[in-house]
Amino acid sequence: MIIKDPSSVNGAPRLLLRAEGLAVALASIAAFAWSGASWLLFAALILTPDLSMLGYLAGPRRGALAYNAVHTYLGAVVLFGGTAALAAPMGMAIALIWSAHIGVDRALGYGLKYDDGFGSTHLGRIGRQTQE
Repeated sequence: MIIKDPSSVNGAPRLLLRAEGLAVALASIAAFAWSGASWLLFAALILTPDLSMLGYLAGPRRGALAYNAVHTYLGAVVLFGGTAALAAPMGMAIALIWSAHIGVDRALGYGLKYDDGFGSTHLGRIGRQTQE
């Protein structure tokens, strides 16, 4: 049974957004491989954006704000553009790791958070669902 949540994307648009996340993740990983940067760096930093979940210790509203600030492509794109303009390969590598992380999250269905709790995302509810 598909539960329609009016605050999230459903159906084909949800599948397209998840496929888009996978495409971004694969493109970011391919660009990272092409860059010649260290895979040890990749392994060390790939989960770093998830540290933003610590914001939930201050409550769901602050947690969502912290999580969303780090889990949008905007930061990674700005970092990549700025470090590309400065010819700073380390910054570019970090930006690619960051965008790969976000892409994988989106492909797995982890969307941007609403302030009513971690499980409430723009791609639908995550975690254990209860029937009412």
